[in-house]
Amino acid sequence: MRVADKAVAEARAWIGTPYVHQASTRGAGADCLGLVRGVWRALYGAEPEPVPAYTPDWAEPAREEVLFAAALRHMAPGAPGAPVPGEVLLFRMRSGAVAKHLGIVSGVGGRFFIHAYSGRGVIESPLSAPWARRVVARFAFPVLPDCGAGASGIIRREA
Repeated sequence: MRVADKAVAEARAWIGTPYVHQASTRGAGADCLGLVRGVWRALYGAEPEPVPAYTPDWAEPAREEVLFAAALRHMAPGAPGAPVPGEVLLFRMRSGAVAKHLGIVSGVGGRFFIHAYSGRGVIESPLSAPWARRVVARFAFPVLPDCGAGASGIIRREA
């Protein structure tokens, strides 16, 4: 099974997990980063680096792209073209703001994604026009030893 398929299957197993800021425990609580961290652990074991405490504003006052930088350190840039299942989407929630939301593409043609959303928990949502225009980058999980080649090329779009 491809790493992307494993990532989607694992993300779907988290659906229904309540939203809890800074949490990453399937069934008990997760935020958007916690969901991606949990999928990472299911795919690779240990997380690639410790995650420091963070606030919901994601370093907005300092204008630091903390989440974007971490994704670039540990994930392969997404392939050119439309989003594909298994890719991690990075969202900029407001124009000019830092990127601070994550989701995992789950539907054929990139039409759905799984994410943890305040007040909703981990859900699968349509990648509707309002969500799609907030995507600033896409990333692929690194290739597992028994999987095929990874994606290359980054997709960035300022919102």
